[in-house]
Amino acid sequence: MNNIHTVFDKIKSRQFKERILNQHAKVIWFTGMSGSGKTTLASLLEEKLFDAGFFCQILDGDNVRSGINNNLGFSEEDRVENIRRIAEVARLFLNCGIIVICSFISPTKHMRQMAKEIIGEDDFLEIFVNTPLEICEKRDPKGLYKKARAGEIKDFTGITSPFEAPENPFLSVENAEPEIEKTVERIFKSVVPLLRQ
Repeated sequence: MNNIHTVFDKIKSRQFKERILNQHAKVIWFTGMSGSGKTTLASLLEEKLFDAGFFCQILDGDNVRSGINNNLGFSEEDRVENIRRIAEVARLFLNCGIIVICSFISPTKHMRQMAKEIIGEDDFLEIFVNTPLEICEKRDPKGLYKKARAGEIKDFTGITSPFEAPENPFLSVENAEPEIEKTVERIFKSVVPLLRQ
């Protein structure tokens, strides 16, 4: 570490970049079980924010694991490292004045607390997609629950590995109803006041 010399003090500030983008950067962190609807909600929220003139970047579980985290598995240690790296990347975007929409199971309180500490408590907006397990399993868009029930996937969240629900999220939504547009509108109205200059 002695040979590392950061240049954060020599680059344009986050505030400078936020003024150019005319927004306050935040990290909107969707958490919930596989199949809960995190990615769908994140994508629809991004669309609404862009339509309203905001500049965003989505970080999604499968996308990140196909690139920067493609060397990680699903052990407890690797899952923690997955979230740590994501939080560090989100913080880099945040420092560019960009609104970051993260969509990750992030199943434990410890993982989410670590992410919040890396990003900064004031900039971390945790949204719990509180979809019941039976609905997630019925959707099963990737066939993962079926494989987990058959013993083909170990340590699968909600089946053989726990999901610890957030106790005090910024927002909790149930993505069980068919009117997903209403859920997205609720999220949009909750976050927009914090994003405006």
